[in-house]
Amino acid sequence: MVRYLKEDDVKQLLTMADALEWTGRSLKDRALGKAIDIPRERIAMPTGVQHMLQASSSALGLNGFKYYYTRPTGRCFYVHLIDTESGKLTAIIEAKWLSMVRTGAASGVATQALALPDASVVGQIGAGLQGVGQLEAVCAVRKIRTARVFSRDAAKREAFCKSMAQKLSIDVVPVASGAEAVRGAHIVNIITKADTPVLKGDWLEPGQHINAAGSNALTRQEIDLEAVKRCDLITVDSRETARKECGDLLPAVERGLVRWETLTEIGDVLAGLRPGRTAAGQITLYESHGMGVQDLYAGKHVLDLAQARNIGTDLPIG
Repeated sequence: MVRYLKEDDVKQLLTMADALEWTGRSLKDRALGKAIDIPRERIAMPTGVQHMLQASSSALGLNGFKYYYTRPTGRCFYVHLIDTESGKLTAIIEAKWLSMVRTGAASGVATQALALPDASVVGQIGAGLQGVGQLEAVCAVRKIRTARVFSRDAAKREAFCKSMAQKLSIDVVPVASGAEAVRGAHIVNIITKADTPVLKGDWLEPGQHINAAGSNALTRQEIDLEAVKRCDLITVDSRETARKECGDLLPAVERGLVRWETLTEIGDVLAGLRPGRTAAGQITLYESHGMGVQDLYAGKHVLDLAQARNIGTDLPIG
């Protein structure tokens, strides 16, 4: 039997606190050789784009993959979990919500590792669905008092700020520009679909930590070259994935300022294999692109809870 979980099931089961734990575990296990991640592959068609992320974990005894299909009228996401001993499919999980939460959790894990301990102000550019997870995650790992949010759509950012203020019980304030959001913030979240930079390097200040989570294609760029140059530490979720997808870093690589093969992976920081922030005045950057191993670990946790609570539907497969 294969457990099938719908979006509403996942929303019942996956909390941000648990997503932070399991995302951090996935990144650390990969750094220690206990998990494998295969960078995303895409197939573009006239009707839409299919995306595939694969992973395996000896620590969990699972292989798995997430595929999602994007088209002008919408998108659908599914995570499949496969038992490595039996080779049998054990779960199919609808994963739009799961993807948003674990994407936010990855930024939260990086923030926990790299941001100043007393960080209390967030500046965020981006007020879509993915912005929900980004803001919730950093608020879960730091005592945030205020978040300032900018997006191009004034009505959207007003609604986002009202909703997130109620959800997080902090001040979430809409602002009129990216510069107003970023200047004076301790943590900066960038989560857009921009193909031209929305974060300028001359806005940055010593001690800030930046989570850049929207540039998952070489044609996208959320932060400008000056911002990259000002960062004292640049971390990524995966060097292999960054080489294929990080439009933010591509201009710096082309100018010889950054080398893909020497970038610090955040899992290495978590595992104590590479240093993180070493001085309070440093500006740190985390480039997040998304990894199948994060979906695998989040999916495992969701499946375990679903089985314990008898949530979902068993399909007569296998």
